[in-house]
Amino acid sequence: MTYEFFAQTDRGRVRANNEDAVAVDREAQVAVLADGMGGYNAGEIASGMAITYICTEMSRWLAQAGTTPPATDVRRALELCVENANHAILGASLSNPQYSGMGTTLVVGVFQCDRLILGHIGDSRCYRLRAGVLQQITRDHSWLQEQVDAGILTREQAAASSNRNLVTRALGVEPHVQMEVNEFQVAPSDLFVMCSDGLTDMVNDEELADLLCAPGSLEEKAGRLIDTANAHGGRDNVSVLLVQAAAGGKKRSLMSRLLGSA
Repeated sequence: MTYEFFAQTDRGRVRANNEDAVAVDREAQVAVLADGMGGYNAGEIASGMAITYICTEMSRWLAQAGTTPPATDVRRALELCVENANHAILGASLSNPQYSGMGTTLVVGVFQCDRLILGHIGDSRCYRLRAGVLQQITRDHSWLQEQVDAGILTREQAAASSNRNLVTRALGVEPHVQMEVNEFQVAPSDLFVMCSDGLTDMVNDEELADLLCAPGSLEEKAGRLIDTANAHGGRDNVSVLLVQAAAGGKKRSLMSRLLGSA
């Protein structure tokens, strides 16, 4: 399996600065997206620290781990990277009054062969488009999601609520953070969409699927998503990180087998 990456972030139409951050290491096949929160530029600091630390440390570990380490090892390494990033962000928050209370959501994916190790904290999301069907593969860590799960609110009521941005987990806020980690099998032509809530608050899933299914490069698709969010009001920063899977290496594998048996 081969992977193509494209990331784009935009300030939106209302916010004075951009507190979202994205990072990709194409060689290590690591993708990270964060949506910062906090006063002044503290959210920007938190998200920037998160993507830099996690992408750098995870890529370093993968380079040392060799070819296709076990999924359990990848998961543990990812959890350690995120826990260390949590300590770093919290430490900066406690030692700098201007950063007090800062934190960030997180979505991080490690793509290896035909599997994805996906971790997330907060309400930034990851979707998978497979055979024209869009599915959200993360579950928001938010007050609204808890209300929906408890049967107190319907999804339609939650979508119209003014409490959309109340997250129940964030990186850099508490001494320990619980990241939800899942493993997914990847099929050729799968398209993964990591995004901040600046996209999903402005563009519903049906419209999101239509935009992703339209022909075009990853850059064109990302641009359409951001343009649509801004056309609908752009009330928040908007970030999109697209990962396209494609079958690859089959001919090399066959040749290797033939050479090996010669």
